[in-house]
Amino acid sequence: MTSVPEAVTAGSTDPAGPGEQEARQAPGGPPSWSGLTSLQVLRQLDSGPRGLVEAEAGERLARFGENTVPPWRTVSWPRRLGGSLRDPFTAVLLCLGLVSAAVSAWGTAGVILSLVVVSCVLRAGGERRADRSVAELRKLVATTATVLRRTAEDGAPRSRELPVTELVPGDVIRLAPGDLVPADVRLLRASGLTVHQAPLTGESAPVAKHPVDVPEPEGGPFDQPQLCFQGSSVASGSGTAVVVRTGAHTRFAATRTGPGRRAASAFDQSVHGISWVLIRFMLLTPPLVLMANAALRGRGFETLPFAVAVAVGLTPEMLPVIVTTTLARGASLLARDHRVIVKRLPALHDLGAVDVLCLDKTGTLTQDRPVLHRALDAWGRPDTEVLRWAGVNAWWTLQLADLPAPDALDEAILDAVGEDAPSAYEGVAALPFDPVRRLSTAVVRRPGRLGLHTMVVKGAVEAVIERCALAEDERARLLALAAREAHGGLRLLAVATAERPARSRAFTTADERGLTLLGFVALRDALAPTAADALEVFADRGVAVKILTGDHPGTAARACRDLGLDPGAVLCADTIEGVTDDELADLARRTTVFARCAPEHKARIISALRAGGHTTGFLGDGVNDLPALRAADVGICPRDAVDVARESADVVLAEKDLTAIAHAITSGRHSSVNIATYLRITLSSNLGNVIAMLATGLMLPFLPMLPSQILVQNLCFDAAQLAFAFDRLHPSALRRPTVLQPRRILRFITGFGLLGAAADLATFGVLAFALHDAGGTGGTGGTGGTGEAAFHAGWFTENLLTQALVMLLLRTGRRPAPGAPVSPVRRAAAGLAVIGILLPLSPLGPLLGMTALPPLYYPLLGAVLALYTVALRINRSRYEKAGTGR
Repeated sequence: MTSVPEAVTAGSTDPAGPGEQEARQAPGGPPSWSGLTSLQVLRQLDSGPRGLVEAEAGERLARFGENTVPPWRTVSWPRRLGGSLRDPFTAVLLCLGLVSAAVSAWGTAGVILSLVVVSCVLRAGGERRADRSVAELRKLVATTATVLRRTAEDGAPRSRELPVTELVPGDVIRLAPGDLVPADVRLLRASGLTVHQAPLTGESAPVAKHPVDVPEPEGGPFDQPQLCFQGSSVASGSGTAVVVRTGAHTRFAATRTGPGRRAASAFDQSVHGISWVLIRFMLLTPPLVLMANAALRGRGFETLPFAVAVAVGLTPEMLPVIVTTTLARGASLLARDHRVIVKRLPALHDLGAVDVLCLDKTGTLTQDRPVLHRALDAWGRPDTEVLRWAGVNAWWTLQLADLPAPDALDEAILDAVGEDAPSAYEGVAALPFDPVRRLSTAVVRRPGRLGLHTMVVKGAVEAVIERCALAEDERARLLALAAREAHGGLRLLAVATAERPARSRAFTTADERGLTLLGFVALRDALAPTAADALEVFADRGVAVKILTGDHPGTAARACRDLGLDPGAVLCADTIEGVTDDELADLARRTTVFARCAPEHKARIISALRAGGHTTGFLGDGVNDLPALRAADVGICPRDAVDVARESADVVLAEKDLTAIAHAITSGRHSSVNIATYLRITLSSNLGNVIAMLATGLMLPFLPMLPSQILVQNLCFDAAQLAFAFDRLHPSALRRPTVLQPRRILRFITGFGLLGAAADLATFGVLAFALHDAGGTGGTGGTGGTGEAAFHAGWFTENLLTQALVMLLLRTGRRPAPGAPVSPVRRAAAGLAVIGILLPLSPLGPLLGMTALPPLYYPLLGAVLALYTVALRINRSRYEKAGTGR
């Protein structure tokens, strides 16, 4: 598993300053800062509320370097192209091209070497795009910052606008609405500060931030209200903060470095395995042919062209064309019909192999907004009066506090209650929500209540109950009631009122005392409209869904239950930090929902799933998702994701819709099944031909087939197999993940290859009988040209007919879908059979060393093909029952 960078894991809840940054360059280090007060942090940083002295700031800049994301070392095009030649399949093609050139087959050599060049260029281009995605990180970083600096130790601090590259640990900065946070900072003062952390955490709503004296140890770093991180932006309010991490030590930079280069995908692994099988056969076949002919027939290097032709005939030369055509067609249909863009063609095969899909909850299973679930009185009974007063608070706070728009919770309440009920009251004053108080207050005048104002308070349950006049046992009962509701995945707001004498002076937070609790408003996440249907499709397709979210465990579990997905036992990410990779692989297999996940947790869970043999897809849209996007076999993101996530993803969705992923998986399986079918059929057929040619070549006084005949036969067979790129499959063939497994393919081609060799050898006996009965000159045992030409023609015809049968009987999903037109594979097989029968009889036959066959041959060949068909069907049924059909 790829290790998580130190910048991510070290000090996850305690800010690191110059002491810690310096310690990373030398043995040892300072004690952990977890639990330190703001004053202690400033002392550790050797700074203060008035900021640094210019001379000290300059010294620190020289010591720690500029506050920039470390540059990415780009690789030159020649080195990229050279590295692409290390790919095993590219090496196979290159060897074929060189061998073809050595025997003067210039046409074949030109085509194969062109494929090598195209393969290298495409691979190098993909790596270059990945490097460009890292450069996109810089667009999320601020360019200037407002910094407090002093010219002398006893001088007054002055506010200056400096480039963010000059920031150092210990600098005191000011944050205002619209500012990008220039480094990792700890707040010293704040007023109504909220921060967008979406690029880092994926949260759509801004997060309230405020200083605390002593940090709470619970929760991840992004849950700490006193910490703001580089890459986030200020939504509202203002604040003063001290810089604690800069440059390569920020969490933003950590996403750029981790978890490193993506491991080989399922497609890469399968192609590598098949390529090495081909390499072994290629290296073994020519020497075997030469030695056998030399030992048994006394032939020397004159059989070298035949040996090379046999090696070429064993290899599926059309594999790059079939793979590219199949995947490109699938990607084109996805883009046209479902607005899904596949940026890396092999990712479409990996989609077909996906058996575990990992995704976040927000924006995927749920929408980025809450909705009202119900309103309860203080005893847990439904009560619409509570909702009405919550609407009054939301409406008049919005109107009187001059807020630009209601927050998501207030908007959900107003949608449920309507505007008529709140407007029946006259607004007097409002105290907007404050992250320290965690509540908002609206003061209204009720009709018919002269001399009295009604204070309506709404906010966090603990904060509201604390301000109510309640006995301790009653307070405990209400908190327990709220905890039960929250445990069920609901967001709870408490609503309370108080009557106050009418007055002209302003209301303050001191008036928020002696309240009467009315009850609670419970809200839940709005479900994505297509999520339930998509989850059913995933279950039908054998794809397990794993939820990796930073949300509360109860909230995540409730969303799953509402959509019909059993969450099981929810696992909080902090519990996996102490387990080994093997233990995590077992946990990841059994767990559906992981809550409180940080970026490094998501990447580690996905790596554990891959180590357990699963092919994984991950849907993410923020900078925080980059490690997981790189760790997965297929990285998926919506079009509106941050630029760097979109550049790193393999698949881009027009909308964040699970049904689009379901369509993409189905399309990937369609392409993968067709590629696997081509490989199984061509390799088994080629293997059977090679075995038969080696055996008959040792029995005959002449070569069983001329090199030109082998190449023409391969050309016809390969051209016919282009139809697999356009084959239509029965839906039942798409219900399981499809992986190109080299061992399984090897077992398949060995079994059916031996069966094909048996048919070829039976044809040898038929040819011997037919030619002997016809009195062919020289027969099969002589050296006469007519006998050789007839033998070559007979075997050429039989080979193409058996290959046509194999195409029809061994293809996956042989049953057409209801109402589907004739399969292109059927048409291609029919054309191949016609060529096999007519080509030896045509004027091209003598040019290729073939002649007409005696009439007796054809009925005898028909009997052999009938028996071969029966044997194919029997063996195919056995493979399907044994579950080794793919």
